[in-house]
Amino acid sequence: VQLVESGGGLVQAGGSLRLSCAASGSTFTIITMGWYRQAPGKQRELVATITYGGSNTNYADSVKGRFTISLDNNKNTMYLQMNSLKPEDTAVYYCNAETQRLAVVEFWGQGTQVTVSS
Repeated sequence: VQLVESGGGLVQAGGSLRLSCAASGSTFTIITMGWYRQAPGKQRELVATITYGGSNTNYADSVKGRFTISLDNNKNTMYLQMNSLKPEDTAVYYCNAETQRLAVVEFWGQGTQVTVSS
């Protein structure tokens, strides 16, 4: 599975951005997709996840009510709509896919930078 993120950039606090993650390859093996982020000097942390059927979502407390994860199965593309952005949301955002055949294997995108200015 290959994952390509897009949509990052520079935005002022209070603004919005939408990230996209396009999956290709053996997408039929994907069971869950998610967004993670890593700020300078910090560990990578979960932002939100969604099951590939799209029915179950999970959010970090820090983004609940501001971010929305969604999935277009026809396009094999996941989105993260980010509203009311804060400077502390500044990080590199990574797309993740959890796949399963005989074993669970994770794939990662290359990351996209999101910078929120105060």
